[in-house]
Amino acid sequence: MTSDDYVQLKAFARIDGVWLAALWTAGFAFYVMGITNPMLQMAAIITIIATPFFVARRLRTFRNNVRQGIISFRRSYAYTILVFFYAAVLAAFAQYIYFEFLDQGYLMSKLSEFITSDIGSQAIKAYGMSDMINESMEEMARMRPIDYALNILTMNITAGLILGLPIAAVMQQPAANNDKQ
Repeated sequence: MTSDDYVQLKAFARIDGVWLAALWTAGFAFYVMGITNPMLQMAAIITIIATPFFVARRLRTFRNNVRQGIISFRRSYAYTILVFFYAAVLAAFAQYIYFEFLDQGYLMSKLSEFITSDIGSQAIKAYGMSDMINESMEEMARMRPIDYALNILTMNITAGLILGLPIAAVMQQPAANNDKQ
């Protein structure tokens, strides 16, 4: 890969990273609003499930429109990792803003409400998880907004490294196979 190819790859990955970050930010908003609305909770789950398909579609567009239908596994994987990286940074920033300025303890209070409800407390007792839940709640209460954002950043980058392998494997199109299409 030449220097110009790498610059091109990064530029398109940045753009698609912004789109993926928008999808993830919408999914996070659906999750927060879905605490009181099951339909929005379903929308949050759908955005999570849609992530690899969205990235694969953007990679296919990059491959067909920019790379003239030819892309190696290595370049596909690099593109996918960069898309996830850029999206993870932007989504973590958006979630930091939410936890720092907008949340005001809303998620913790809703989680506490569920744990203390009849259904929640029965489930916790049935699985023998009372001590673990109490420790987890105490730990979550001590976390700062930046801690939440960094945890989410790490999870999203890790997801990109893992999901990038099958996405790149499926979407690669070596030059030798181009004649058959």
